Formats: sequence, C-alpha cells, structure tokens
Amino acid sequence: MFNTLALNPAYAGTNGVLSAMVASRHQWMGFEDAPTTQTFTIHTPFAKKNFGTGLTVIHDQIGPVTNTSAWFDYAYHLRFNGKAKLALGLKGGFSYFQKDLSQYMNEVGADDQAYAETTEPQLLPNFGFGAYLWSDRYYVGLSTPRLIENELDDSDPSSTFISKENRLYLLMAGYVFPLGAELKLKPSFIVRATESAPVSFDINLNLLIREKLWIGGFFRPDESIGGIVKYQITNQLSAGYAYETGLKDLVSQFGDTHEVMLSFEFNFRKEKILNPRYF
Repeated sequence: MFNTLALNPAYAGTNGVLSAMVASRHQWMGFEDAPTTQTFTIHTPFAKKNFGTGLTVIHDQIGPVTNTSAWFDYAYHLRFNGKAKLALGLKGGFSYFQKDLSQYMNEVGADDQAYAETTEPQLLPNFGFGAYLWSDRYYVGLSTPRLIENELDDSDPSSTFISKENRLYLLMAGYVFPLGAELKLKPSFIVRATESAPVSFDINLNLLIREKLWIGGFFRPDESIGGIVKYQITNQLSAGYAYETGLKDLVSQFGDTHEVMLSFEFNFRKEKILNPRYF
C-alpha cells in the first residue's frame, strides 16, 4: 500500500531527499498462520539529483514458509517536457526461501516424518526494471519488478508448497486536482498482470487536507475494499494506516487486513517538498 519503491525501481530518488520507510502488513487477522509482511526501504538522489539509488528489504511469512528478500535499485532521471521528469530504473537482488514444518509435529504426531524435516533453504537471484514519469501534479509508472521465473524446488514430491516466482507486470498512475486553497483530490490506480492469475487492479481516491492529512479509500473489484489515512506529523516524519476487508464470503471469514507505516525524509530546510506529499 505504501511501498512504491518495491514495485518500481525508477522511483528511487524521486522524493528529492534521502527517504526511509518501514511498514508492517498483517493479512486475515482472524486466520491462524495468516500472511504477514514487514518492509524497509531507503532511497536517495545523488549527482545533482540526476540519479537515484535505493535499498528494499522485505520479509514475508505464510505459516511455515518464509521469504526474505533484498533489492538494490538504481535510477537515471532526465527532464521531460518542461517541468516533468522521466526516470528509468533497474533493480537486482535475491530472495531467501525456507520451509520449516517441524513446528507442526505436535499437532499431527511425532512419527510423521513429513513434518519432521525442514526444506533446504534456497537463495534465488532476480532482477527487474521500470520507468516513472512525474511532475508536481501527476505520475505514471510502468515496471516489472521480477523477470526471472525461479522455481521453488522441494525434495518431497508430495509437497503442496512447490511453486515458482511468476513474472509480474505493473502499471500505475495518479493525478492531483486542487480543490481550493486547503484541499486536493488524488485519484489513482494500479494494474497487475501475471501469467498465473487474471489481471487485477486497484482504484484509489484520496483527499489531502491542508497539506497534512490524507484520507481515502480503495477498491479491488471482486476482491476487497478498504480505507487509508496518512498524517504528516512534521516536515520529515509521517505515519499511515490502511484497512482492507474481503468482498467474497470465504475471504471475509478469514478476517480483515491491517497495515501501518512510518516514513522519514531527511529534509531539514524550511521550505516544503511537494512531490513526496503527493506521490
């Protein structure tokens, strides 16, 4: 919800200052061993803001399966059509997968050897690229954050955890409409496409009040709906919260999803930076 850098490496350095963010997402709160995700990102411009670089670390866990990944991002910024800028980015890194079923031995019986073993960890490299066009009022991004479709091997042929990293394509865009001196409206969307699932998209609508408080909602057709709030505590520090609930009966029974974030921009000048507030 708050992590553009993980989706598009060209976003690196677009805030204009060194920026860091931490976020924690807890999905299906009423379901045991439900998915959780913790994210840390940091990125900055350099060389007179003509380049950007960044680091993203993500830890995912679903029951006994964990995936910790680290990604390095590099972007080149150039002027495009007056006040707009175009960034082209590359990302490279690795994912560390591990499955540990030993914690379930007491539930199924100590003699069940299928639950007594831990799958050999896998270190899988990957890379991606992206483009990001932005100005004070709009942004458009196109990216594929992972190109290699790594297969997750398993020594147990009966395992249900065998899968692969599917190639992902993303399109995102948004625009800020001024509504007087103290209000701004930002509609935006994200489209996701993979070979293994139907195309999905998020529709978002957010209202900015007095350059401080974001309040909005989002809709994922046939899947979920939710709300988001983000507050600019100081010119450097902001905090956000997002809530999501499923639209289908089966998903809604698992419980709702919650996400919190904190971000800090190392900007100690008196003037305010607009782009980080909007995008």
